[in-house]
Amino acid sequence: MNKQEYKYELHCHTSDVSFCAHSTAEEAVKFYKERGYDGIVITDHYSPQTFLLHKAIWPHKYTDMYVKGYKRARECAGDDFTVLLGCEVRFFCTIDDFLIYGIDEDFLRGAGNLMTKYLRRLFRICDNNGLLLIAAHPFRELRFRHKPSLLHGCEVFNGKDKGKKANPKAEKWAEKHGFSIITSGGDFHDKNDTVPGGIITREPIKTNEDLLRILRSGDYTLIK
Repeated sequence: MNKQEYKYELHCHTSDVSFCAHSTAEEAVKFYKERGYDGIVITDHYSPQTFLLHKAIWPHKYTDMYVKGYKRARECAGDDFTVLLGCEVRFFCTIDDFLIYGIDEDFLRGAGNLMTKYLRRLFRICDNNGLLLIAAHPFRELRFRHKPSLLHGCEVFNGKDKGKKANPKAEKWAEKHGFSIITSGGDFHDKNDTVPGGIITREPIKTNEDLLRILRSGDYTLIK
């Protein structure tokens, strides 16, 4: 009997890569499997704090280091659980974050230093490569709201902001500016302190192509 719905987390960090995460890729997979999820997108931080010192100049040369959490999650996931590669970019001298969906290792190796692109150039790169650029938790403390025309969508629920004013504000902002793509994410950093988020779909997501198509179609329900 086929399942009627599928659950996917869209915002997940691992301590294998992200300096602020406290749970490993294995723990992330276990956490979401135990909660009935069918897959996760690993969105480790692509930031100066991840690529320390000289690595921050040429992060594309250290792609193998950056995808460690993603690869480890895939290794332990099994055939019944999808693990996709995404990223959460932060530019130099800023604290605003942007999720990118649809990437692969070849993109990371060939795109140069994403931390130096800043929003207009990064949006153009994503648009030209068929990727989706999403504003992450845009109303978290001290964050700046950017031009909606330079974004494909907005994260309107973030598990770390549950119970605060940030999520309702993000939802109203997305509605005001008519974003066709809105997302939800748990912002997993710690298995002991995570409120899961993500989306519920009517069909399984196995590839980046599946994820991008479903997000663009709007045929999903937010978990929040």
